[in-house]
Amino acid sequence: MTRVLIAGLGTMGQSHALAHHVHPDAEIVGLVNRSAVDLPEALSDYPLYDDFGAALEATAPDLVVVATYSDSHADYACAAMERGAHVFVEKPLATNVADAARVVETARATGRKLVVGYILRHHPSWQRLIAEARALGGPYVFRLNLNQQSSGAEWETHKALMRTTSPIVDCGVHYVDVMCQITDAEPLRVHGIGLRLSDEIAPDMYNYGQFQVVFSDGSVGWYEAGWGPMMSETAFFVKDVVSPNGAVSISDGNKGASADVDGHTRVGALKVHRPDGDTDIALPDEPGHQALCDAEQAYVLRAIAEDIDLSRHMTDAVQSLAICLAADQSIRTGAPVSLKETSA
Repeated sequence: MTRVLIAGLGTMGQSHALAHHVHPDAEIVGLVNRSAVDLPEALSDYPLYDDFGAALEATAPDLVVVATYSDSHADYACAAMERGAHVFVEKPLATNVADAARVVETARATGRKLVVGYILRHHPSWQRLIAEARALGGPYVFRLNLNQQSSGAEWETHKALMRTTSPIVDCGVHYVDVMCQITDAEPLRVHGIGLRLSDEIAPDMYNYGQFQVVFSDGSVGWYEAGWGPMMSETAFFVKDVVSPNGAVSISDGNKGASADVDGHTRVGALKVHRPDGDTDIALPDEPGHQALCDAEQAYVLRAIAEDIDLSRHMTDAVQSLAICLAADQSIRTGAPVSLKETSA
């Protein structure tokens, strides 16, 4: 039985906790949140701590799930591994490349498993999209975005996230990871633009951004993300991969509202276009958000039990973060960023 401590009880933290609550090989030994939080009935009887260090000391977990705000990810993950625990950490792995590399080095030095929360890697429909795109052959054009028209509680959450992390970093790591899995080429250069569209966020933060990335095989990618009540619901979800031999696109237009968490991972159907004709691929019975979190945490437990080699997973996590942070740097400086000049 794997003893599990969950730190951070927002949407993702609670979902991961619920996954361990029902898993036969997991035992939750504690929950951590710095402030008071409303918990579902299934989680209400577990010990609740407001200090991560104290919880780590008191519970001696085998696995720590880190789902706090991004600026604590690296320190919490390293502290857990140095005490002998394996770690699952939500994306982004850290708020800078040096800290991300420090987390990976700590995992290697301690021999602990480190899994980063790239939830799309556990989604069968996204796995199919990647396979269909790779079958076309590159070089590729990636056209990806996820804009969210948030208000009320969702906007408050987004504003809290933007105290440390921009939308193109927080969400972008998922989709840059998809780009990298498809092209498998080295990223070379990033150019970004962004704009602060609200006085409710810090003067040095922006809530809309987009960037372009160039890969060594000639592939080019575009990603766009915006948060806030001013964002449009039109074309908020574009997932399109083009190659000389055709294209693969998520064709299902019924995504619901842009703030719907389930809609962010839903594929519904793919359209594969080739010059000699199109193929529509229906993808019914897709897993919802909780089922994906269940699959993600089941993978973590399996990685521990079966001693799965996570070297490539960790390298990929640092690479996708480095690309998004380079885009953030480009937006702030107004100049393209060479990824050769960033340290990983």
